[in-house]
Amino acid sequence: MCRFVIYKGTAPVQLSHLLTRPCHSIINQAFDSRLRLDRRRPINGDGFGVGWYDSVYDAELGSQPCIFTSVTPAWNNVNLTRLAEKIKSPLVFAHVRATTAGSLSLDNCHPFVHGKLMWMHNGGIADFPKVKRKLQQALPDEIFDIVNGNTDSEWAFALFLSKLPNANAKCFTYTTLKQAMVDTIAHLNAIAAEMGITEPSLMNFCVTDGESVIATRYISSRKDEAASLWFSSGTTFSEYAKGGHYKMSKADKRENIIMIASEPLTFEKADWMEIKTNHIAVITPKMNLLQIPIIDEFYVPPSDPEYRGRGTTFAAEKGFLSPRRAIGAMYAPEAPVLHL
Repeated sequence: MCRFVIYKGTAPVQLSHLLTRPCHSIINQAFDSRLRLDRRRPINGDGFGVGWYDSVYDAELGSQPCIFTSVTPAWNNVNLTRLAEKIKSPLVFAHVRATTAGSLSLDNCHPFVHGKLMWMHNGGIADFPKVKRKLQQALPDEIFDIVNGNTDSEWAFALFLSKLPNANAKCFTYTTLKQAMVDTIAHLNAIAAEMGITEPSLMNFCVTDGESVIATRYISSRKDEAASLWFSSGTTFSEYAKGGHYKMSKADKRENIIMIASEPLTFEKADWMEIKTNHIAVITPKMNLLQIPIIDEFYVPPSDPEYRGRGTTFAAEKGFLSPRRAIGAMYAPEAPVLHL
């Protein structure tokens, strides 16, 4: 499976502070992921991508994000290291890939882009070959024709675009993006039910228009936990000790920085909080972070006895480990490191 990180801040961040410098940066997670047990595909070495928006709008350049992708492993790409030292942005998407559906190609590297929208996915849509034809039939021609790759992730993005009132709009509200995300998940679940698919799908999707961010931690199951997803917020994110040891500082009640990641970028336990299974995390343009439950047939309310009974076996078998099982080992001073 994959790993991704999202950064949104009131001030631009140098990309190296997310991608290369922290001791558990997204690049290091590509070969040393602490929250996965899957030994079948233990390394996220099937390409990477990073997308960012310019700090200041330039009419000549437009509002579309800039994307850099490669099929080489992220830790072995010198151009990524060079760019990360010279680029700053207030909103960054970064992704390292381990293929589940789709071939190894540039077209299949995240983030995917349409207009000013960027999209990433961590997880997998169960029995996607069965789902794909039904999904494609639901798309209008103009959306169907924009798909370049063959991943479940990009086809899910196409379905999301079809749920927007106007996928080519110059601006979106976060409520519009949130509703389109909910409708996308509901549509995928409906296809699975129609096709008789019983295996759960892991749908940690995220999308941004450069102003708002929508991210889901979701699994189509009432008894299993979704793939791991965390958030951290504060006023500054900086290195406090040599060796890439970073921490999030909180000087006041303001949120100057919000990060969402498949796996924490630091070993500071107090910096990170788990996003709940089957919830949407919304970062508004005014830097508010909202967690909203996705209420459907797989929603388990806190009052239900099943609420605390979600198991970790499925996520572990698919390449994930529940944070509550792994977090102690991850932060322990003598924690074993998986040298894979």
